[in-house]
Amino acid sequence: MKLLRDTWLVFQRHMLLMTRTPMLIILGVAQPIVYLILFAPLLKEALVTLGAESTTDAYRFYVPGMLVALAMATGLYAGFSLLNEMASGVIERTRVTAISRSAMLLGRAMRDVVVIIVQSLILTILSIPLGLVVFIDNVLVAYLILSLVTLFTSAISYMIALRVSGPAVLGQIINNVAQPLMLISGTLLPIALAPLWLRNVAEWNPFAWAVDGMRSLFRNNLDDPNIWKALVFISVLTVVAIVWSARSFAKAVR
Repeated sequence: MKLLRDTWLVFQRHMLLMTRTPMLIILGVAQPIVYLILFAPLLKEALVTLGAESTTDAYRFYVPGMLVALAMATGLYAGFSLLNEMASGVIERTRVTAISRSAMLLGRAMRDVVVIIVQSLILTILSIPLGLVVFIDNVLVAYLILSLVTLFTSAISYMIALRVSGPAVLGQIINNVAQPLMLISGTLLPIALAPLWLRNVAEWNPFAWAVDGMRSLFRNNLDDPNIWKALVFISVLTVVAIVWSARSFAKAVR
């Protein structure tokens, strides 16, 4: 119970800080909106070989991938906020408090989940006038997948932030990891169009599972095993990452 209470307190604090700078959420979706308007319409012709017949099909393909890419970026870059707090002495001052060290990380990660859900909701609503057709129940499950992806990546980002010397190093690590993972996840372009060896690599990429599951949900293809595969395997990876990261955080802030 103490862990839950402390997590809630940390979450409230970071949500309060976020509400003071709401422009950060808007700026976070600015680039995806540009891609949504300018890039997604180009996919209709590119996806003809995969069975796309309308603008709706194109957006059902593009929007889920874009949301996963946004969740990955939100989570992976979350470590910068932790570095700022470490540099400003916020983390140092928490050493004298009785709050759970694991809760200090979990509360931050839950804030990241709220950010991605709000941003995803904005992008989904904006996509509807452009041609996207959604099913509310399916979208809720898709947002659950996005939450897991965000928790997974933010836990990893916080863990890396505890071990690097500064934001420059963290930025290089994240950029070198995020871009290849996004490319072989098929977030923006169909991995089915890639060479065989690249498709084989993508089969071992958990973010590719998330993308496939999300696209099946947006297409209302509920029989696709990629949906439960994404939920189960990413849930396991998320639990492992959170436990590992929380222990690292607890050791670093004794």
